Amino acid sequence: MRLKLVPSETNWDFFRRSRMTFGASIAAVVLSIVVFFAFGLNFGIDFRGGTTIRTESSQPLDVGVYRQALAPLNLGDVSITEVFDPSFGEDRHVAQVRIQAQGDQESITVETIAQVEAALTAVDSAITFPSVESVGPKVSGELVKTAVMAVLLAISAVLVYIWLRFEWQFALGAVAALVHDVTITIGLFAAFQIKFDLAIIAALLTIVGYSLNDTVVVFDRVRENLRRFKKLELKEVLNLSINETLSRTVMTSVTTLLALIALIVLGGDVIRGFVFAMILGVVIGTYSSVFVASNILLFLGVKRDWSKQDNDAGTQFGNIDA
Repeated sequence: MRLKLVPSETNWDFFRRSRMTFGASIAAVVLSIVVFFAFGLNFGIDFRGGTTIRTESSQPLDVGVYRQALAPLNLGDVSITEVFDPSFGEDRHVAQVRIQAQGDQESITVETIAQVEAALTAVDSAITFPSVESVGPKVSGELVKTAVMAVLLAISAVLVYIWLRFEWQFALGAVAALVHDVTITIGLFAAFQIKFDLAIIAALLTIVGYSLNDTVVVFDRVRENLRRFKKLELKEVLNLSINETLSRTVMTSVTTLLALIALIVLGGDVIRGFVFAMILGVVIGTYSSVFVASNILLFLGVKRDWSKQDNDAGTQFGNIDA
């Protein structure tokens, strides 16, 4: 017996309530922008500046015990991660303790560092502190600009790729879906004030790739069916294509979500924000591939007569493989 999340053949009308679904998407994007400007993002140490203390010990370390030892100091955002390296011996256990900048100071004071070291020494007598490094506001500001630039360049590259592979209408639909996914994800992080750091930027870039892959699969089938069924209306071709790829879309999303749910339950605090962003991205990206990208393509229309080459249509590179 084979597990089927979706019947082998479906004939669902995904555009029956297109005004409602597309209107909800627009409202969600606008609301996300409003929430972003109203509340802002809860930037982590990467973007706000702070101090990183590297620790080493011959005893196995427990991140939870370290965190409990530092809690009474009221240092604000404290991130503790264990460092793994194949070159480390069995008696070498390394961690990084990252503490946010205190007030307007570029780094925490010598007295505060001494308090941190004393608190950790109390729970691990074998601990040493090989290095202390600080990240100032200037470096943090540059990281913010670089992160924004990375996301914008990724979306721009997607625009060019889809434009070359299909037509400009497909490109605008795909990019609109990506902007939809990223904007709503950022809006939810602003609404719930979840810590936003470089790991979340990595998640956003991964979401861009995931959503693009899903959209390209649907669009590729749309292009095939446009050639096969030249008399069908564009709406019918889009519905047929989405139904034909629906099983693959749902199976990919569900299997990805199973892995992500396991990570968010068992992975601990260090990767919880990253995994949460990925879960949002998978759910929103699957939705946007069907209800956003396809709706925009239907609204813009697409050239149907491909018997003659039209160098201005953006299809001259239509046979380029992914």
